[in-house]
Amino acid sequence: MKLLIVDLLAERKAFGQEGVREIVSHFDNPDVYLWAPHTDERIEYDFGKVVDKPIDADFIVITGSRRNVSQWEPWMDEVSKLIQEVEVPMVGICFGHQIIAASLGGKVVRAKKQSQLVTTVEYNDGSKVNALFTHQDHVIHSGEMEVIASAEHCGIVACKHPTRNIRTVQYHPEATAEVILKAMEYGEMSEEESNEFDLSKSMISLKQSLL
Repeated sequence: MKLLIVDLLAERKAFGQEGVREIVSHFDNPDVYLWAPHTDERIEYDFGKVVDKPIDADFIVITGSRRNVSQWEPWMDEVSKLIQEVEVPMVGICFGHQIIAASLGGKVVRAKKQSQLVTTVEYNDGSKVNALFTHQDHVIHSGEMEVIASAEHCGIVACKHPTRNIRTVQYHPEATAEVILKAMEYGEMSEEESNEFDLSKSMISLKQSLL
């Protein structure tokens, strides 16, 4: 199986490398390809093959990013083209959620302040889960995507496409307690910042939410 990661935190060891490692762990021995169109200064992971353009993959994951869909950059056109044309299963996380919506007729806006919290997500089937959020852009119109979950601070938290195999979430199911600890170890997050997340709660996993 060829797994293409649109690796938009490739410049970070914890939220990039370790976050992608968590994503990859939910697939059965995939052949991993890493595409980071936003930077020429990615760190070297200890897994995967770095590519300079999308490959013909069997599955695509678009990660979170420090960039913003509401502040569009030229490289995002390449990602948007991939989203519009791809025929294989695809999932999007945070920035991935936003750029998929924006590429399929939706709208993304920037809030006045960043949301950084663990909170309850309610799905349309009535189920409630805890999830970790860190974002400032919000999807306010989902375009072709069907909204399937919301939270108190964010009306469009999870989506699925009605005819294509595409699912997205605004939260970070790959940001496990282990990834947060690595972020502190690598200096990407302070202990004070990590304390904003109540990691004592049972959190929805990437497998449960997207796979």
